[in-house]
Amino acid sequence: MNTMVPAATGTGGVNGVALTVLILLFALVTGMGFWATRWRRADSMESLDEWGLGGRRFGTWVTWFLLGGDLYTAYTFVAVPAAMFALGAVSGFFAVPYTIVLYPIIFIFMARLWSVSHRHGYVTPADFVKGRYGSRGLSLAVSITGILATMPYIALQLVGIQAVLEVAGVGGSNALAKDLPLFIAFALLAAYTYSSGLRAPAVIAFVKDALIYLVIIVAVIYLPSKVGGWDHVFSAAEGKMAKPNPVTSKPTGAFIPNAQQYWAYATLAFGSALALFMYPHSITATLSSSSRNTIRRNASILPAYSFVLGLLALLGWVAIAAGTKPIGLDGKPNAQLVIPQLFEDMFPSWFAGVAFAAVAIGALVPAAIMSIAAANTFTRNIYRDFIKPDATHAQEAKIGKLVSLLVKAFALVFVLTLDKQNAINFQLLGGIWILQTFPAIVFGLYTRWFHRWALLVGWAIGMVYGTVTAYNVINPATKGHFGGSLDMIPTIGKMGYIGMTAFVINLVIAAVLSFVFNAMKVDAGHDETIKGDYFADAGDPRVEKNLGMDAHLTTGTP
Repeated sequence: MNTMVPAATGTGGVNGVALTVLILLFALVTGMGFWATRWRRADSMESLDEWGLGGRRFGTWVTWFLLGGDLYTAYTFVAVPAAMFALGAVSGFFAVPYTIVLYPIIFIFMARLWSVSHRHGYVTPADFVKGRYGSRGLSLAVSITGILATMPYIALQLVGIQAVLEVAGVGGSNALAKDLPLFIAFALLAAYTYSSGLRAPAVIAFVKDALIYLVIIVAVIYLPSKVGGWDHVFSAAEGKMAKPNPVTSKPTGAFIPNAQQYWAYATLAFGSALALFMYPHSITATLSSSSRNTIRRNASILPAYSFVLGLLALLGWVAIAAGTKPIGLDGKPNAQLVIPQLFEDMFPSWFAGVAFAAVAIGALVPAAIMSIAAANTFTRNIYRDFIKPDATHAQEAKIGKLVSLLVKAFALVFVLTLDKQNAINFQLLGGIWILQTFPAIVFGLYTRWFHRWALLVGWAIGMVYGTVTAYNVINPATKGHFGGSLDMIPTIGKMGYIGMTAFVINLVIAAVLSFVFNAMKVDAGHDETIKGDYFADAGDPRVEKNLGMDAHLTTGTP
């Protein structure tokens, strides 16, 4: 057994070497973000197709890196191991099975969404909902939900950047120094996203994923040997999870979920799997691909990231065995700092800097895609539908760029005004909301039986139930609201994911009301799609004609 390395007691001064490596790699990808405006560029960037979807020309590998950078975010690096470190398997390791369940789901339905979107030039999921159901109200509900759910997700990425900078020694206890890293990250992210659009995160994702794989592979091989081996890691984690929490007098967390926690673990995993590809940023990255088969190939190879995610989650328990003390510069414990602190304690400074850069860049890529997706959604489904119906493609692109700046600004305010200890709950709250759009989007890809008004009523009740129930979950330590995403499931009497309970209520109401409205022959709205639209592929004359019309309107060519 190797000699264990003494734990550091927290951040203590600036780590000059690590910070220098971090800054150099950060500067590299920022430069790549600005250069991306010239990569695979069309004659003009003045359309959402070019700025917001990269011209819809990304192949298998570019899409794989883009989706990997989009889905495996600073949430992966910061919140999942932090949850494992603080609360154990139910709160942290559920992310691994949910990504495994996810890919068969998207293999089935996402190719259909790609086809109909390319056939009709849809840029957002709300575009599809409007075309399928002939309902601007339902489209507005989907678009507002997407924007609201994206805000905490972007905020989570900013928390990740702040965490690595704080561990590196940047920041302080006063408000200006403490929040300065977020302002710096916001300025850089806003600048290159504005100029390069979706091409920027697509280019940066190559560097981000290379760093992630390097850091995680080295960490899972090197770190356990430094803390006494995996046997000691699991023993230390089991001991901590069994120790009573001084606030609740209950065990700190779950080493292995017991029978009472099965529903919580299962509903968190399944509900999160259903929700992930309802987010606008997930669909944006998907619609940027060049063919429907590209989507299916990616659904087959993206599970490689799930393997890395499982290893990363276990680093939270490695930190327990190492005795890592995640103390912020303000002197307060902060579980979100545990992985950056572990890397600084256990690695040479230069490699700690590489690890910090992997986390920071792992935040830049998804934050850029999320802000673009939210901007696309506002522009197409609020600005064009309700404010300026005759907007040109150039005007849409201009509004999209401006809104992408505002979205990041709102996310910055979000993270500055809410408790960073609950970063993972911010994302899970967004999951509760976005899951309520699943019936309108996914069921609409296969059937028109569901009535537009029934879907809207089901969405509204699911949103209200999910939000109110999540609000009433109190954090036992801070006594604050939105303290978690688990609550008692009605009739079953077990703890479960609030989002799944809201989803079931939503679905039941939508089904019952659809039966009633269809029997009463209430106007179901005009469906502008046909059966063949859901099987169109690259090279289909109808797709080429539609995209050609978009290019004509954008460039003004005769």
